[in-house]
Amino acid sequence: MDAADLRAQLLDSALTCFVAQGIAATSLRDIARRAGVTPALVHYYFGDKARLQQAVVEERLWPVMMQVHAGVHEAGEGVEHLVAAFVGGLVRAVAAHPWLPTLWVREILCEGGALRELMIERVGPVLPRVLAERFTAAQQNGQLNPQLDPRLIVVSLVGLTMFPLASAPIWQQLFGAELGGDEVQRHALALLTRGLELKA
Repeated sequence: MDAADLRAQLLDSALTCFVAQGIAATSLRDIARRAGVTPALVHYYFGDKARLQQAVVEERLWPVMMQVHAGVHEAGEGVEHLVAAFVGGLVRAVAAHPWLPTLWVREILCEGGALRELMIERVGPVLPRVLAERFTAAQQNGQLNPQLDPRLIVVSLVGLTMFPLASAPIWQQLFGAELGGDEVQRHALALLTRGLELKA
């Protein structure tokens, strides 16, 4: 295995550990054990845990967020297109990266999560705020229910996608049926596009 492959394996092992037990509870030794290497080798590639965490963010989490953002940025002018781009992009991201909902709940949503500030400082300006601005513009143009708060539409989008995807195993046990990405996307789009009182 060459150096690039080994480095990628270490990043994947770190991500797996972060998702399974949380960033704060994960040590370099845990990551080394998961990767089947010595802690010294992890240290050689990344120095310390903080730099390894930063590498995971930059090379694993951030590219996923940018894919969702790119879809939203390229969405058509209508609110329906914007909503569909976000919901579809997030569902596709989770399908390709099943670790995303768990990491989001553990490290962003929960108090004390290691990635909360990252979400606010880096993801916030390029996704939630952009969505809210576009919803505000649509509302001012009479294309969106004036009683809705554009900021809370963003919250609703996340709530109708990330929450069901993160808790899918629970709902599948309760309802005895598959509640995966396709079901979440279909439901979210049906609920949102009708509830928003979209006007052509």
